[in-house]
Amino acid sequence: MAGVDYFCRLKGQLFAVKFTRLSLIIKVMVLKNDTIIRALLKQPVERTPVWMMRQAGRYLPEYRKVREQAGSFLKLCTNPELACEVTMQPLRRFDFDAAILFSDILTIPDAMGLGLNFTEGEGPAFEHPVRTVADINKLPIPDPETDLAYVMDAVRLIKRTLHGRVPLIGFSGSPWTLATYMVEGGSSKSFQKVKGLMFEQPRLMHVMLNKLAQSVAAYLNAQIEAGAQAVMVFDTWGGILTSEDYSEFSLYYSRQVKALLKTHRDGRQIPAILFTKGGGLWLEAMAASGYDALGLDWQTDMEKARARVGDQVALQGNMDPVSLYAQPEIIIEKVKSILHKFGSGSGHVFNLGHGILPDVKPDHVKAMVDAVHKYSPAYHQS
Repeated sequence: MAGVDYFCRLKGQLFAVKFTRLSLIIKVMVLKNDTIIRALLKQPVERTPVWMMRQAGRYLPEYRKVREQAGSFLKLCTNPELACEVTMQPLRRFDFDAAILFSDILTIPDAMGLGLNFTEGEGPAFEHPVRTVADINKLPIPDPETDLAYVMDAVRLIKRTLHGRVPLIGFSGSPWTLATYMVEGGSSKSFQKVKGLMFEQPRLMHVMLNKLAQSVAAYLNAQIEAGAQAVMVFDTWGGILTSEDYSEFSLYYSRQVKALLKTHRDGRQIPAILFTKGGGLWLEAMAASGYDALGLDWQTDMEKARARVGDQVALQGNMDPVSLYAQPEIIIEKVKSILHKFGSGSGHVFNLGHGILPDVKPDHVKAMVDAVHKYSPAYHQS
């Protein structure tokens, strides 16, 4: 006779109780530090949590060694054991309040058969860019557990390795951002190909974005099922659009993703974060999109952002990544300024306004993290 799982809460902790014919097994699933989950859900916290976009990356010498061992960036991403190792590396150095899955935003297009490659110094490129009606019509919606099994294996392995130390954040690129790479064939400065398709054949672009929204939602739901305790949508290139086009071609499909997310698992809520680089103009619309939190880039004033969105969403950000080149005493002052601008109360997750740059000194990261933990409790006193 198969066991039956029941879930209950006791003093804020979640217990899984399995009744079998022969025994009663109680498995305690304790998250030792859930500060970031509570902050993303605007619940009371003792201090402001902090993590960092690209916190597992090239600024760490130990990452560079593993990258060399893997042989290429793509091989590193597709090896669950190595992806787990580099995910854990920053947690050994710094007191971050979350781990973020080490992967890449272009895994979905690669699983669609576009042939992803990374060239040193040039960035990503696709062998088969999407340009025609036939290209878009034949795009499949990948099955995360088969076509992206290496990502799900990495999530499960990281979750086991963390052993409840901090939450694990899963992520995906937004439908619009993925479309930019797929149509351009890689990185771009002008985005003329993807914008040309959007302007000349908007219905075709909507077909593509609809497929991508379904793919992103399925991908994030699979990460949640595998153990991710929060998820983030990176809309890296939403800010290249006009307000009208952002609403129609980017935010609309990020909303579709959120509507499809299964954000409750094992009796807990899975917070979802939306980050649009260059999206400061549209905070009100983003706050109404259904996400629990918005990521802010460094060009968006934290104090004004909080006044604009009120209590609708939590805010994540938004220190200028370049400020980490400054001396530690300057970094500390920058941290104090951002904490002051957000002000008292929960709903703030400290982060950079974009990913850390590759040649930042690790000691400067430590100065930022330690300063957040030292100076933020004053803003959370009841």
